[in-house]
Amino acid sequence: MKTAVVRKITFHSAHRLFNPKWDNKKNDEVFGLCNNPNYHGHNYDLHFKVTGNIDEQTGYVIDLKILNELLQKEIIERFDHKNLNLDTVEFKNLNPTAENIAKIIYDLMRSKLDKDLEIEVTLYETPRNYVVYPA
Repeated sequence: MKTAVVRKITFHSAHRLFNPKWDNKKNDEVFGLCNNPNYHGHNYDLHFKVTGNIDEQTGYVIDLKILNELLQKEIIERFDHKNLNLDTVEFKNLNPTAENIAKIIYDLMRSKLDKDLEIEVTLYETPRNYVVYPA
């Protein structure tokens, strides 16, 4: 029987949503205040879900201490208190929408975890706005 465990972490980042192929008017129409050329920030809440079989010897799906260490190294150190547009390689050429941030987090963590484990990223950009990847 599969079981899911979830680790919640928080990180704080700034970003600007814009498409360099569009003029300012079009960017303002599509992205509104999120197109601020001086950037804006969010306190992101990440719920990282791991689903798998319970190990008979440990009783764990995954050791949450190990999962936390991976999240600290791969996500917190990479994105916390950073300007996503300017300070990260992941978003140099990718619009840092919540959807894209969730996908990048998924890809980073997928490469570090056992392939038998299913993973899901739920990223809250605000208390009322969040994305789930994969859906």
